[in-house]
Amino acid sequence: MKPSVCIPNKKQLASFRIVRLLLAIAPLWLMIAVLVPANGQTSPTPSPADWTQFHRDNMQRWNPYEMVLGVNNVGTLGLKWQNPLGTPSLDFFFESSPAVANGVVYVGSFEGVVYALNASTGAKLWSFATGREVESSPAIANGVVYVGSDDGNVYALNASSGAKLWSVDINTNFPPSGFNMPSSPAVVNGVVYVGAGNNVCALNAGTGAKLWSVTNGDEYSSPAVVNEVVYIGSIDGNVYALNASTGAKLWSFDTGSAGEEGIFSSPAVSNGVVYVGSNNGTVYALNASTGSKLWSYITKSNFQVYSSPSVANGVVYVDSVDGNVYALNASTGAQLWTFPSGGYSSPAVANGVVYVENDKLYALNASTGAQLWSYATGAGQSSPAVVDGVVYISSLNQILAFGPGAPADLFLRIEPTPTTVHQGDLITYVFPVWNLGPGNGVQEVLNTQVPAGTTFDYIRISGTPGLGTCTTPPYQGIGQIVCHENAAMAPNTTWTVRLTVQVTAPRGTVITENAATMGDTTDPNLANNMATVSVKVQ
Repeated sequence: MKPSVCIPNKKQLASFRIVRLLLAIAPLWLMIAVLVPANGQTSPTPSPADWTQFHRDNMQRWNPYEMVLGVNNVGTLGLKWQNPLGTPSLDFFFESSPAVANGVVYVGSFEGVVYALNASTGAKLWSFATGREVESSPAIANGVVYVGSDDGNVYALNASSGAKLWSVDINTNFPPSGFNMPSSPAVVNGVVYVGAGNNVCALNAGTGAKLWSVTNGDEYSSPAVVNEVVYIGSIDGNVYALNASTGAKLWSFDTGSAGEEGIFSSPAVSNGVVYVGSNNGTVYALNASTGSKLWSYITKSNFQVYSSPSVANGVVYVDSVDGNVYALNASTGAQLWTFPSGGYSSPAVANGVVYVENDKLYALNASTGAQLWSYATGAGQSSPAVVDGVVYISSLNQILAFGPGAPADLFLRIEPTPTTVHQGDLITYVFPVWNLGPGNGVQEVLNTQVPAGTTFDYIRISGTPGLGTCTTPPYQGIGQIVCHENAAMAPNTTWTVRLTVQVTAPRGTVITENAATMGDTTDPNLANNMATVSVKVQ
């Protein structure tokens, strides 16, 4: 809004110099008015490397500015921080995918809360409660967070404080209690585009005023906006292209999947081509100007493709419920490779690496599909964001961040007590796992068993603050034992598992125990990750 410039009463003027001064500075005030958004905020402009909305600003889920993480060092990724924001349950988990802008991570939760976290530490900066679940992924523009809620509203929040600037109920055909709104806003040129209920809407980003709305069918898809055209999928099985200024339909393409709940996938747009998945198990490439089909690729077993494609360097990457991640030639649709860990997540691509989550967060070589790194996150339907050498993901009830680090050299020993035993005695095996450094060890796992000639008695863990958990046989049983450290080990620290068993073997029997340890961090010396010890029954 243009500010007022007040001229004093002539009786108060000492000379015309004041008038001239005011006229001289008026252009400066006008410049300031242009630079300050309508909401009055002066937040810094996000870096081009930021992941400010679900598709990123290029509508391709590809970060071409990422130069820190790459094929050669992604294997050193370690847990930078994690923030558990509640108890995992049907009422509290994350489907919303994180957005990152100006050093802050923004994400919504199924409990209906939008969170802002410090991107460096994971500390909560603020939270804002909506009326229902937040499946939508936030979009950040000009110091404002835009996000949809299942209460039927799109919210605009101050990015620094979380204060509500405005909200608009855009579910015109559903009551205020809301209809699921998994569609994530796209913010382009001062307009918020979002799907909700059976509408696609365009809202003024500064005021929330409705510019236009179009009824297409139930919208789970998130819009992509390129060259003044809005592309979005619908449960009616169509991909729609709408004029971004008026909402007028430019074309539609019928995938024939209406009987299979149509399209949940969100389009990606690159080089004049729209790429989208369908619930009939097919990935489509459409001419962005006409909607004509260029090619289609049928995934294995015709399972749904809920995932939104990522496009980078002439390759389309997409996840499928059939359990595979696919890499397809963007020009022909020819399969380049597959990786067996698909699901609901939409891949993120950065600097030659594809990141995708399905119980584990994977880093894959974008050229070959080879696994470079993984981390067990737990069940999740969120999609990763990659910014300045850090990978962000929401899973179950927590937000996690992973950054590159030095490898961690784990060293394992087994120490039995006592070393002279008889039938019926108890033996305690101590398994100290040392991290020799130089980096942090993450998510260490110890694999061992109740040795032959003994039965299980009990187990204890000590060392790191998280201590850990173990899966064991029942009391007096036999079998495998797997212990998870469930946290991170700093260099020169120890995590210790103590296993007590009862000797059942007769005199003269040699009882042999062995174990191995591994972590999610690269280990430069696997030779000291295994240990064996034997005692003889007297």
